[in-house]
Amino acid sequence: MEERTRWTGSGVRLRRISQCEGRWNWLFVPGGPGLGSESVLGLARAAEVPGAVWLVDLPGDGSNRGVPQVPARPYERWPDALAEAADALDDVVMVGHSTGGMFLLSVPGLGERLAGMALVSSAPHAGWREAFGQWSEAHPIPGMAEAVDAYGRDPGDETLGALALTAAEWNFTPEGLAAGRALLEDLPYCHDAVAWADAHFDETYRARWKPHDTGLATLILSGAEDHVVDQDLWQDDPAFDQPHVLRRTIERAGHFPWIENPQAVRTAFADLTSQLDSTST
Repeated sequence: MEERTRWTGSGVRLRRISQCEGRWNWLFVPGGPGLGSESVLGLARAAEVPGAVWLVDLPGDGSNRGVPQVPARPYERWPDALAEAADALDDVVMVGHSTGGMFLLSVPGLGERLAGMALVSSAPHAGWREAFGQWSEAHPIPGMAEAVDAYGRDPGDETLGALALTAAEWNFTPEGLAAGRALLEDLPYCHDAVAWADAHFDETYRARWKPHDTGLATLILSGAEDHVVDQDLWQDDPAFDQPHVLRRTIERAGHFPWIENPQAVRTAFADLTSQLDSTST
């Protein structure tokens, strides 16, 4: 099937990459920010979910810029414009990777628009940043200081990409590192999106709604060796310990768990699909 592209009024881009039998519209929201939805293409393919699969880019993120559909000052619409994406289709299941999942939880009323949700390598609040800072200091990467300095002196898409590649060892297991680097090399990095999140979101983020508010079928998925976003944070909040909230941990996988173990990711999404099907009848 040919790719189908549409934009919402605020410039959110939806690209349909596949469709098969099934009622659900799966919307995959990338992390970063600044990585673009190309970063979750592998996740969307590994999930092998029934229905239509869409990649989502907020206005001004990734390669969703420099087009008439994206308005001026696009970051003023972040991340609330995700509500428009949920309203654009029926039977929507949103999947957020890392910061993408945090964006989902920071949009009030979004849960009432969704049939289900998956939070992949994400967190309920910004406490993950301190934990990652401590871990990264204890696990230095050769050349990291130079990459950080280069980005600080000349912040832009190119130096951001170089910084992400240098930090690859923090995101993937040794077994997944080569495939992880290949993923990172091909992304449309966007410094402006990173700068917005740094100034307006990252340090102050806290979930503004939770699955217990709506009984929403939810999957919390992570790699057992994800050292970027501390997954223990979910255990501190009983709102995420509910019968309708599935917890799945992928062994021998890092921050992008579909890189190391796509089959286990597929199984986790099959569990979520079963829950969706059982609650919708």
